[in-house]
Amino acid sequence: MTSLRIRDIVSRPVVVPMKRPLKTSTGAVTQAPLLLIDLLTEEGVVGRSYLFGVSTFTLKPLHDLVQGLAAMIKGESAAPVQVERKLRARNTLLGPYYLLGMAVAGIDMACWDALAVAKDAPLVTLLGGSVQSVPVYNSNGLGIMPAAEAAKEAVELVQEGFRAIKIRLGRANAADDLAAVRAVRKSISDDILLMADFNQALSVQEAIKRGRMLDDEGLYWIEEPVRADDFAGCARVAAELKTPVQIGENFYSTYQMKEALTVHASDFVMPDLQRIGGISGWLRAAALADAAGCEMSSHLFPEVSATTLAVTPTCHWLEYVNWASPVLQEPLQIRDGMAVVPDRPGAGITWDETAVAHYRLD
Repeated sequence: MTSLRIRDIVSRPVVVPMKRPLKTSTGAVTQAPLLLIDLLTEEGVVGRSYLFGVSTFTLKPLHDLVQGLAAMIKGESAAPVQVERKLRARNTLLGPYYLLGMAVAGIDMACWDALAVAKDAPLVTLLGGSVQSVPVYNSNGLGIMPAAEAAKEAVELVQEGFRAIKIRLGRANAADDLAAVRAVRKSISDDILLMADFNQALSVQEAIKRGRMLDDEGLYWIEEPVRADDFAGCARVAAELKTPVQIGENFYSTYQMKEALTVHASDFVMPDLQRIGGISGWLRAAALADAAGCEMSSHLFPEVSATTLAVTPTCHWLEYVNWASPVLQEPLQIRDGMAVVPDRPGAGITWDETAVAHYRLD
C-alpha cells in the first residue's frame, strides 16, 4: 500500500486522573485532559495521536478545531507534508500557533502514524531510524512541596527504574527552593541526575540570583527560568550561570526555535510535539538543533517522542510522564533507565476502548 486517502477524523476528549498530581509555580495539574485522534482512511488504515489540553476547558475548542480542519482535507491524500501545507495555507490569517497549531500537529502525527501502519512498520523505521532505546528522565512528580516530602518522592521515582528525575522550583522564598534541591540531592545517589524546572516563574534578575544560588548544587539543567518568549532575557540568564539552561517546550514553530538559537537563549532545547508542529515540525527542529550543535530533548508525549528522538542527530533526554497510559493498551516501556522505542506498526499507539469509555468527557 503506497498511498492513503483520508475518509474521516474522529476526536474524543478524555480526562484521566494522574497518579501524582503535579504542583508547579504556575498552578496544580491534577488530571490529564487529552484529545484522542483517530484518522480513518479509505483503505481501512487508522492513524492515531493525542493532544494534551493542559486544562479541561481547552478540550472542546481543540475538538472543534480538529473537526474543522478535518473538513478541509477529507477525501485527500494523508501524506503529512501535503496535509500540513494545505492546512497552514488555509489558515494563514488565523496564524499557525496556540490551539490551532496544536490541532494541526495532532493531525500531522496521526498522518505519520497511518503511513507507518500501512507499511506494517514501526514509525522509527519509516523515519529512517531503527528500533532502539533512548535516555529518559522521570517527570511524573516532585512538584512544589515541602523539602522532606520532595526527598521521599524522589526516592520513589528512582525506584521506578529511572536514572534521572526532575524537580519543580519557583517557591515564593528562594531559600525554600534551595532546601528542596538539597533534600532531594541528599536522598538519591550521586549517579542519579537531577534536573530543575521553574516553569517561567522568575524575572530575569531573580533568575540570575537563584541560578547562582543553585550553581553548585549538582543540577543537570535549569529549565524555563523566565517567560518562555523572552529569548533575550533567557540569554542573559544562560550567560550568567554555570548550570546549563534548558528551554523549548513553548516553541510554537521552528521559526521561534531558530530565533532562540540565534541569540543563544539556552544551552539545550526541548521542543514539544504538539507545539512545534507534530512530527513534521519535529524533524525540522531536529535539523536546526543539529546545525547549531545543540542537544535536543523532548517535552511530554513520550510514546511518540521516543521515536522522534531516536532519529534526532543531537538526541538528549526523553521526558517521561505516564499521563496517557491509562487509555493505552500498551504504554511505553522503561528498562534500565531507557525508554524502549516501540517495534509495533506506527508509533505503537492503540486505545484501551474500555478505559476510553470510562474517562470520556461528553
